[in-house]
Amino acid sequence: MARRRLTMFSKLLLTILIVGAIVFGGKYLLDNTSLGGELQNQVDRMDRDQGSSYDDVSSSVGSDESNKGNFTGRDDDVIKIGVVTWGGYAGGQYFNEGFEASRNSRFYKDHGLKVEFKVLDDFEASRNAFRADEVNLLWATIDAFPTEVNGLSDFDPVIVMQADWSRGGDAVVVRRGITKVSDLRGKKIAVAELTPSHSFLIWLLEAGGLSTSDVEIVPQASAIDAAEIFKSQRVDAAVVWSPDDILCVKAVPGSRILENTKSAAYIIADVFMAKRQYVESNRDALQKLYEGWMTGSAEINSDNRSRRKAAQILSREFTERGTALTADEADEMIGNVRLTTHGDNKNFFGLNSNYKGVGGNNLYSSMAERYRDLGFIEGRVPAWRQINYPQLVNSTSLTQEMHFAEASKSFEAVTEDDKTKAAIATKQVSIRFRTGEYQLDENSKYIIDKEFVDIARAFGNSRIRIEGNTDSSGDYAQNVGLSRQRAQAVADYLVSEYNMPRNRFVIVGNGPDKPVASNNTDAGRAQNRRTDFELIAE
Repeated sequence: MARRRLTMFSKLLLTILIVGAIVFGGKYLLDNTSLGGELQNQVDRMDRDQGSSYDDVSSSVGSDESNKGNFTGRDDDVIKIGVVTWGGYAGGQYFNEGFEASRNSRFYKDHGLKVEFKVLDDFEASRNAFRADEVNLLWATIDAFPTEVNGLSDFDPVIVMQADWSRGGDAVVVRRGITKVSDLRGKKIAVAELTPSHSFLIWLLEAGGLSTSDVEIVPQASAIDAAEIFKSQRVDAAVVWSPDDILCVKAVPGSRILENTKSAAYIIADVFMAKRQYVESNRDALQKLYEGWMTGSAEINSDNRSRRKAAQILSREFTERGTALTADEADEMIGNVRLTTHGDNKNFFGLNSNYKGVGGNNLYSSMAERYRDLGFIEGRVPAWRQINYPQLVNSTSLTQEMHFAEASKSFEAVTEDDKTKAAIATKQVSIRFRTGEYQLDENSKYIIDKEFVDIARAFGNSRIRIEGNTDSSGDYAQNVGLSRQRAQAVADYLVSEYNMPRNRFVIVGNGPDKPVASNNTDAGRAQNRRTDFELIAE
């Protein structure tokens, strides 16, 4: 039987089909597989100039990922973000699938962004990197930012997003015998000045009716150093970071955690700053960065699998950089913060007119005033409107429930035990009432606003006991009832004006039973006619 030979045209057509299959198959391999990403890296290495390069890391998180394709060589279009060893940046690092600029990053896949995280635990080194454009975005905390903003004025820094609230990551540890803030009077306290630790201490002392002049500050270079000096028992208390709070308690017999940011939930806010010129030149890219970061944070907050993956990423990356960290420890780090969502950022930047809680303006302005009073700030500090840049948040639309703002803490109904539970801190405020009356006048509301509202909002996860007190003049039973009505009037005002949960408040009327001065003089009686605000542990 005769064999048919292929014509020249058939051979040409067949060759074209084979070559086409190879080309399209190769393109699919390069664009859609980890092996393809690695092959492209090899091409990058040959094509790019030699210089600073990203580590060629091939690693996995979980059983379903392998061979991450990192970019190599010099890249001027990478968004470089300076961070510290902290769990509050997990939203961005999880969305980036690690710390390196990678083709497997969701920033790159979804938005075409190359993002790199640089760990800069040394404060001065991180600020120098910012000045030299070695990082484009850099961490800061809005409470301490007033103390450094003038030193960066040549670069016109602006705050572009909030990453987290500290929720247990910062704590005050105390030696045996100290059970409340007032016990700190005259004691030695180790603290890293002009850091979030310092801010936390200022707030806690104020909540207890003290100031830093009532204690002996022992300045330290860092919270880690503060922990070490406490362990050596050379101070009575220290402001430390987690997990040093637990380690301090283990090391010093009888010591305890007096308070931490689980209760003082709205004092330390991690934010990111950038040079205004950089932001305005890269606004579209930074808006996409913000959107991706917020998506990552929301996923971690709402899904345990995402949180576990984020913990594995942090464990891998920090360990590779010399800080040994298990996935469980990384998960605990994430648990010590509130990763802020898009809704939280809208509140923080004042874009939600119904929000009555702590925002960036409140915290920045109040801490600028406090640090100025303490002599740490000279000259004028820029107003909040000059240093905040809400445009990235305002131009983003994320509407799923996971992107909503954090709800206020829900408190259980008040019990009888709450009325006598030991207080962590007591703030005495003199609120004047007309004889026999319990209604708040405008001046009384002003005093509450000025002397207590900031504390109540800063310690947003603490229950508050409001105790009304009178002098000994008049009928005893009437005084007890009247003092309770006055305490209730204060609580009602905080609920109606600031949307604070009603169950948060424990109402007590002491009448004349708890005097702080003699009832035999006009001055003493005036001191006894007071309202005590007490933070009590849950």
